Amino acid sequence: MTATVVLGLAWGDEGKGRVCDVLAHDVDFVSRYSGGNNAGHTVRVGEEEFKLHLVPSGIVREGVTCTIGNGVVVDPEVLRQEVEALESRGYDARGRLKVDGRAHLIMPYHIALDSHREIGLGDQKIGTTNRGIGPTYEDKVARSGIRVQDILDKGILHRKLKAALREKNAIFENVYGESPYNVDEMVAWLESYRDFIEPMISDTGTMLREGLDEGKKVLLEGGQAALLDNDHGTYPFVTSSNPTIGGAVTGSGISLKHVENVVGVTKAYTTRVGDGPMPTELHDATGDRIREVGREFGTTTGRPRRVGWLDLPAIKYAADLNGVTHVALTLLDVLSEVETLNVCTGYRIDGEEVAGYPMHQTDLHHAKPVYRSLPGWQEDITGCRMRGDLPGAARDFVEWVEAEVGAPLSMISVGPERDQAIVEKIGS
Repeated sequence: MTATVVLGLAWGDEGKGRVCDVLAHDVDFVSRYSGGNNAGHTVRVGEEEFKLHLVPSGIVREGVTCTIGNGVVVDPEVLRQEVEALESRGYDARGRLKVDGRAHLIMPYHIALDSHREIGLGDQKIGTTNRGIGPTYEDKVARSGIRVQDILDKGILHRKLKAALREKNAIFENVYGESPYNVDEMVAWLESYRDFIEPMISDTGTMLREGLDEGKKVLLEGGQAALLDNDHGTYPFVTSSNPTIGGAVTGSGISLKHVENVVGVTKAYTTRVGDGPMPTELHDATGDRIREVGREFGTTTGRPRRVGWLDLPAIKYAADLNGVTHVALTLLDVLSEVETLNVCTGYRIDGEEVAGYPMHQTDLHHAKPVYRSLPGWQEDITGCRMRGDLPGAARDFVEWVEAEVGAPLSMISVGPERDQAIVEKIGS
């Protein structure tokens, strides 16, 4: 069998959890492969709403095994809270969740360092979630990180923490004027999670590869999105990992040969949380209305999301970068509130119209959108279950986006409920 990857085509919050929940109805594994609890996926099941940050969205599908891959960074306290919350609602999270022993742990000093840095940057801040994600990935790359499997060996844990805190404590004392972290206290803090996490520790990459060889279906769930990729996004206003297709392979431990379907998710408009360029951002009543109707507030932070018109050059760039085979369009119903739609088809930079997505940071900051206006439909579409059920203007919009992106629109979300979607075909 082959694997399906679900990833975002903009700056995150596109509704990937919603898409994964729909696709997870007939898969065996759902695996998170990047990021940490800086990402949040919301899933609605009837009257219930689930806000998931580390646990893959497949956990609300009975019989699905969920894995947190080696590419994820894990805050053990957040993981425990999330698992216990799911179990209190009747879901066997601990029995169906596996955590890769190679995944790195977010430590209290990572969170403190993240916060100090953002404050120190002032007006130049990145807009991080202050969850310690970046500093944890730094330690991973610097080979001074603490991994999930280290919880099982107190001697290794003590040696690694002693080495890591030698430098960290110098920073806290001499730069930020704070008390140093105690090695023994940090060891004890991590060991307090051992009984909880040890039964879930596994070699999840091998588990997925063996499952694929046995004919099982795997869904890889991405956090964040392509324009937040550390290499290919709007640097430096990006995340600290690779939520693009390459990160799906390295972060899950499966082979590229297994990946056949890449589902790119985009809203029918654009949102962004945090700082950084966003050429189509709206600062008017239309933007406020879209934010209100779309409930555009961060799942993880609660921050109001920046709202703008759909940015086709950005979406096409991300789709091409990731080899997208199918597109999922979410929150189309929100645009029912809008009389006339604008869609960005290009940019003007210093008065000159340019094609494609700018590579240079300065160009992107100066880019002014070139819009195509389309009529709205102003009808309730939440009951539509086939593309032909959509009003003519809505159908024209989605078919034009489909043609522009160059990949079939295989899912169109028309409401928050599990069944409020037009699903045509995802997969070969």
